[in-house]
Amino acid sequence: MIAVVSSPVFSPSRISLKTSPGNFALGLTQQHLTAALVDGLPSPASSSSPFWRSQRGASSLGILKKELYGSPSPTFDSAPTYLPRSSASSVSCSSPVAASNLCGSAPLLKRKRPTRLDIPMSGLPAFEPPVDSDGRREVEAENARYSVYCKRGRKRVEMEDRHSAALDICGDPQMAFFGIFDGHGGSKASDFCSENLGDHILEETIIGKEEERGINIEEAVRNGYLRTDAEFLKENVKGGTCCVTAVVRNGDLIVSNAGDCRAVMSFSGAAKALTSDHRPSREDEKDRIESLGGYVDCCRGVWRLQGSLAVSRGIGDSHLKQWVIAEPETSVIKIEPECEFLILASDGLWEKVSNQEAIDIARPLCMDPQRPSPLSACKKLVNLSVSRGSMDDISVLIIQLGHYLKQV
Repeated sequence: MIAVVSSPVFSPSRISLKTSPGNFALGLTQQHLTAALVDGLPSPASSSSPFWRSQRGASSLGILKKELYGSPSPTFDSAPTYLPRSSASSVSCSSPVAASNLCGSAPLLKRKRPTRLDIPMSGLPAFEPPVDSDGRREVEAENARYSVYCKRGRKRVEMEDRHSAALDICGDPQMAFFGIFDGHGGSKASDFCSENLGDHILEETIIGKEEERGINIEEAVRNGYLRTDAEFLKENVKGGTCCVTAVVRNGDLIVSNAGDCRAVMSFSGAAKALTSDHRPSREDEKDRIESLGGYVDCCRGVWRLQGSLAVSRGIGDSHLKQWVIAEPETSVIKIEPECEFLILASDGLWEKVSNQEAIDIARPLCMDPQRPSPLSACKKLVNLSVSRGSMDDISVLIIQLGHYLKQV
């Protein structure tokens, strides 16, 4: 350790030097040492300075120099080297004197503080929630027949997911409608579908129009989706939404989807996917898009349509309507005693949690004979996805299918 004290009482006897072979620890940088040699010492003309009067103090600084640049042993006989003040700011290793006395092989450059950067603030309002946003971070609802929990993504300024549930349709406790809607580009489309898609599907199916017109249930649901899409496009607003819906009627479960929202049923504890995600990477979807003149490419590990949208079906998306169709895929199954519960969820869950894992986590809570808690199961699934790094909105809706088992 080396202590340098700029004081009239400074003397070599007060300097503590500790060296070891092959290793010399110096607490001062070359820049500090140069500043001490140049600015701390007076010029020869300043004979009034205590350092000028005391050659012992000045020669002690020579010890620092020799210890730093490889002197065989510290001595107190060498005379100090003075530099004029006028040239102190321009000392560099290109000068022979500086090279031999100060720098060695390393240049001495005086670093200046960089100019302060003025960052414009005009971009910040883009991260503020939209004016018409409700500002909700979480939504939950619980009923003996279903439970739902929605959570806004950590990097989202607005929750774009929506859900819908209608019970006791036409006064029949065995009829119901459920839906999860995952919006993108805003919440306009998911809002519109949560308010209208169920009514349009029920008008086509529950009331029985399909029988009057001689069409099957899949065609009736398709008409409900297409009608909703056509009405939303007339609103002339941006954005779109993926959908997954479930209709219960006469002991039948009618499940449909457009996009990457998914429906998974627990069949005696085994996960049974009732929908297939509509993504541009799916072979049949890619062929359909390319046959219509579009293209599919991979952007940062995600397959996208026209380099933009990561889904190939949905409601809305007017700027991509030539390729993004609203036609759903529908499956109809008979509710049996082995059909325990159904999970409808947005892709925020399925990107981090597999089908079987979701069933394994939810089943103990949903099938508890003493105190079933499907809402706790919804929250547990959402929080699991968040803990695994999901930044997306996440919505999970669980339907207890035992309530809709047709009595014989």
